[in-house]
Amino acid sequence: MQLQKILAAILCAVTSLVYAAEENTPLEILIVTGTRTAQPLKQALLHSTVITAEEIRAAQVPDVPTLLRSLAGVEVVQSGGLGKQSSIFMRGTNSSHVLILLDGVRINSATVGTTALEHIMLDSIERIEVVRGNVSSLYGSEAIGGVIQLFTKRGRGAPVFNVSEGVGSNGTQRLSAGFSGSADATSFSVNAGKVKTNGVSAINAQIVPAANPDTDGYDNTTFNAQVKQVFNADHQLSAALFSAHGNSQYDSAWGSPTDLNNTKVALEKISLTSDDQLTALWHSKLNLAQGTDNSKDYKNGVENSRFKTANKQLTWQNELRLADTQRVNLTAEHLQQSVASDTSFTRTKRSVSSLLGGYVGEYGAQQVQLNLRQDRYSDFGTANTGLLGYGWAFVDNWRATASVSTAFKAPTFNDMYYPFQDYGAYGSYVGNPNLRPERSKNKEFGLRYAVAGQHADVMYFDNHIRDLIAPDNLFAGSVININQVRIDGWELSYAGEFDDTRVKANITLQNPRDTETGQILTRRAKRYSSVGITQQFGALKLGGEWQHSGVREDNHITAYPAQRVTLAAYDIINFTTSYALDKHLDLSMRVDNLFNKDYMLAHGYNTLGRTLFVSLHYQ
Repeated sequence: MQLQKILAAILCAVTSLVYAAEENTPLEILIVTGTRTAQPLKQALLHSTVITAEEIRAAQVPDVPTLLRSLAGVEVVQSGGLGKQSSIFMRGTNSSHVLILLDGVRINSATVGTTALEHIMLDSIERIEVVRGNVSSLYGSEAIGGVIQLFTKRGRGAPVFNVSEGVGSNGTQRLSAGFSGSADATSFSVNAGKVKTNGVSAINAQIVPAANPDTDGYDNTTFNAQVKQVFNADHQLSAALFSAHGNSQYDSAWGSPTDLNNTKVALEKISLTSDDQLTALWHSKLNLAQGTDNSKDYKNGVENSRFKTANKQLTWQNELRLADTQRVNLTAEHLQQSVASDTSFTRTKRSVSSLLGGYVGEYGAQQVQLNLRQDRYSDFGTANTGLLGYGWAFVDNWRATASVSTAFKAPTFNDMYYPFQDYGAYGSYVGNPNLRPERSKNKEFGLRYAVAGQHADVMYFDNHIRDLIAPDNLFAGSVININQVRIDGWELSYAGEFDDTRVKANITLQNPRDTETGQILTRRAKRYSSVGITQQFGALKLGGEWQHSGVREDNHITAYPAQRVTLAAYDIINFTTSYALDKHLDLSMRVDNLFNKDYMLAHGYNTLGRTLFVSLHYQ
C-alpha cells in the first residue's frame, strides 16, 4: 500500500510538471550505446541517459562517480572521499555487474572484475551514456545491471584553447588545459588535468581504533589526445590515447595506527579506428585497441602487491541499412585478456571470440529491437545472450516499451586461478577453475510521455540472477556457484526545460534480495532519489540539488564472522553557481553537503562534510 501511494504521488507530480511546461525546441540528443549505432535518445527502447558536455560543465564536480550519483537506478559508494575505491550499483546489481567502456574499450581489471572509475576525472570526458538493464547481447560479460560508456573529448570547429583552475576545501586543487579544433580535413584534441587533495581520514577511528587517524590524500594526473583524418566523405581514420594516473592514500582496518598505505593505479587506453562508408547501404568500423589497469599497493613505502590487466580488443562492426527505418548490425570481436602480477596465478591469459547480430526497425508507430550474441571463452566455454525489445507510440507524445533479455558475467582470474584469495570477514579461498559464469534474465516495461523540452519516464524491471560466485563456507576452501538473487523495482524520472529553468527529478524503488535467505543485498537502499533545479539570470546561473537515500545494510568493517549492521538514511543538499565575467571567462562555485550532514556509505568509512570549491574557466 505504501509503495502504491508513493508511485501515485510521483506520477501526479510528474504529470503536473509535464502539462505545465512551455513548448521548447532543443537540439535532438543522439545515443549509440543502446544499439551500438546512432539513434535519437527519444527512440531508445532501453532506459537510457545521456549526460552532455554542457551538463558536465554545469555540475562542477571533478570525477565520474560524483556525477553519476544523481541518476535514476544508480547508487555510488566510495570508501573515504575523492579518489577512494568506488562501487557502482545499477538497479541493485553488484558493482561487478556494470560494464564500463571508454570510447568503446574495456579498461577493467580482469582480477577483481571491476573498473577503477574513481581515477577518471571529468576534465577529459565530453559525454557519458548510461544504459540500464541486461545488455550483454550487445557487449558481452558484465552488462547485467547496465553499461556506462565514457567518451573522451574530440576536436571540431575552429581551434580553441581552454584552461580551468580551482581551489577548495581539504586542500583541493584542480588545474586543466586543452587545445582542440579542426583544420581542413584534420581534427584534433589534446587535454591534460591535475587534481590533488589532502582529503579526510578514510576510516572512522571511533569505529576502528587501529586505523591511522591522519588524512588520506589523493593525487591524479590525466592526459588524453585524439586526431582524426578525413580522406573524403566516405573514409576517415582516427587515433586516440588516454592515460589516468592516480595515487590514493587509504587506511587499513587490520593494521597499525602508524601504518601508511597507498595505491597507485594507471588506467590507459590506446585505439586506432577506421570508419568507412563502403556503399550507400553498408557502413563499416574497424577498431584496434588496448585498455590496461595497472595497480600497485604500498605499505610504509614498500610495494607489497601488483596486478596488471591488459585487454587487447579487435572489433569489426558493420551496419547495413535495409531501409530508411531498418538497420542490421553484424559485429565480430576478439578480446585477449592477460594478467601480470607478483602472485603466481595458475593461468594468466584467456581469449574471447564473439559474434553479434542486431536489428532495429521502425514500422510506423511501432519499433522493434533484436540482439543475439555468442561469446566463446577459451577457459570456461560459451555464453549465449539475447534481447527482444518492443515500443509502441500508441497516442501523441506517449510511448510504451517492453523488453526481455539475458546476460552473463564471466568469472574473474581471481575467481578461477588465484592461489589464495582473501574474502575478508568471510575467510580465505583458492580459485576454482570449474566455475560457471553468473547468468541473468531480465524483463522490463516502460511508459514515456514527451513533449518538446521535457519528458517523463516510468520503468518497471525484474531481474533474476543465478549462479552467483561466492565462498562455500566460513573457513579455508574454494569459491563456487551458489547464490541466487532477484531484484525488481521501479524507476521514475523527469527532465524539463522552462525557458531559463531546468528541472530534473528521479526516484528508484527496488527490492534487491537473496532469494534463499531473503536478506537485502549490502550497501543498496530500497529507495533513493534526486532532485535538481538550475535557473539562469542573465550572466548568473544558480543551481540546487537534493539527494536522498534510505537505510541500507552492510557488513561490519571488522567483525568476524560477518555481522550485519544498518546504515542510516541520509539527505544531502548541494549548491552551485556560476557567473559569466565575459564571453570567454566564467567564475564558478560549488558547495557539497551544504548542511554538513554526517552519514556513511560503507560501514566504518568516512564521507566528506561540507566542502567548498571555487574555479575559474577560460575558453
